[in-house]
Parts: sequence; structure tokens; C-alpha cells
Amino acid sequence: MRIRESQRTDIRLGSHSTAAWNYPGDRRRRPLLMVHGFRGDHHGMDLIAGSITDREVIVPDLPGFGLTAPLGSGSSLSAFVDHLLALLTEVGRQRGVTPILVGHSFGSILVSHLAASHRDVIDELVLINPITSPALEGPARFLTAVTRAYYALGARLPERVGRSLLSNRVIVRAMSVAMATTRDPGLRSYIHDQHSRHFSSFADRTSLSEAFATSVAHTVTEVADHLSMPTLVIAGDQDAIAPIGPTRAFVEKLPDVEFVELDGVGHLVHYERSEEAASAIMDFCHRRIDR
Repeated sequence: MRIRESQRTDIRLGSHSTAAWNYPGDRRRRPLLMVHGFRGDHHGMDLIAGSITDREVIVPDLPGFGLTAPLGSGSSLSAFVDHLLALLTEVGRQRGVTPILVGHSFGSILVSHLAASHRDVIDELVLINPITSPALEGPARFLTAVTRAYYALGARLPERVGRSLLSNRVIVRAMSVAMATTRDPGLRSYIHDQHSRHFSSFADRTSLSEAFATSVAHTVTEVADHLSMPTLVIAGDQDAIAPIGPTRAFVEKLPDVEFVELDGVGHLVHYERSEEAASAIMDFCHRRIDR
């Protein structure tokens, strides 16, 4: 599977350095700043970012994941949002224009809360597989409790044992198999390989456990009333993590929204339907932004 080449850059925010990857594009158009999901890193956005050819795309590793160190302030929602605001501001300073925010899964929570609290800065928003269902409520609450205990145990055990538990290849593969919906054997193999390579690239067990607690404690629906800017939502109708029913209800609350519902795909739109997602993002930008 061919991926458009990107170049690494390190973005300094005070004493903290964020590793980010730039996909080249027309600098006359506003760039995209893409935020990946939980436990992944920038690699998860490769296929979408690599399929966007009309503008520059910047994909950072979130603090505590990939090659970016955890924040000294921790892995709470407010810590992540403050970091992303500083990152957005710095990228905007370097480019001379504020980037367009894109968030997938956990990233959708972060960018939506950022947009809701800084509507004077965020003029538009793109959400991919947005988290619209509270993980601590409803039918998934038991599985969430078990998973939470798994991360908590991994953080408490001795370093080698705890890291081994959290990076266990069998558990990672089981997660990957559960989320993949494609029947294409080549694509399934690619997805499993990506998760195997990058799903355990977290910095340390404590920040990982804290980030997981943040990811299950919040949703995009918490701030729906404050998302008045033009918003593009891309979702799969087979998403078990963010079921399509609550996502449709979330979309109905937004005053200025475009909704792309992809059939036959779940939570891995960024892998399984990356070209369609990229096309939807470019179309949205042409219609709503590049005017």
C-alpha cells in the first residue's frame, strides 16, 4: 500500500517538543492539522493525509504517544486541549494562517472540546468516527470497566511486567480483529501490521492509563451546543465504538454540518475508507473554506 511521503519536523512549545509529520501541498491553501486516536500515533492518519493532495497536512504525535513525550501537566482533557491550542497557534504563526482542525476518534474529543472553548479561533472542524456515546454508560460500560482495570493494572505492575501486559501482541491483535470490518485480506493484513507496529508506541504506562481514563470520560456530544462553526462529520455505519445512532443524533444538533455516512465500515475509516474520507475533506474545504 503506497503512502505519500512526509517529512518529520519538531515543533517547540516552550520546553516541550512535539514530533510532527508534514505532507506537502499547495501553501496558498489553508493547511490541515490532523489529530490521531488513542494509543496510535501519526501513522494512523497516513492514508488520509497521503490522499489529500491539494494542501499541506500536518500530523503530530499526541503527547505520550509515538515520538512525543508526555506533558508535565498530565494527560487530562484540559492538558491535551491546552497543548493542542498552543500547537495550533504555533503552526498558524509559522504558516501565517490558522490550520483547519481534523480529529479521529479520541482526537475528535480533543478537537471538539478545543473548538467549543475557543470559538474565536476555530472557524471550522472535521470529525472522523467521532466519539458520541459515553463509554461509562450503556451496554459498553462493563467492557469499559474491564479495559480500565487492564490499564490500571498495567500501570501498577513492575515496569517490565506492566509494559509487557499493555503491549501484549495477542491482546493488540484481538483488538485489531474486533475493529476491522473489511473483507479484503490485503487490507486486513495491513491494518493488523499497523496496529502491531504502532499501537504500543506509548511513552510510559502512567500517561497511557491517564489518557485512557480521559478518552472514556468524555464525548463530542458534551460540547455539541457550542459547535456552531461549519463542521464535517465522517462516520461508518458499522462502528461498534461510536455507534451510528448516537452519531446521527449528534449531527442533528449541529447548526452547520455536512455528514458523510459510509456504509459497511466501522471505526477504522482512516484505514478502510481513507480515500473517500480524504475526498470528503477536500470537497468540504473547497466549498466552505477556499472561497
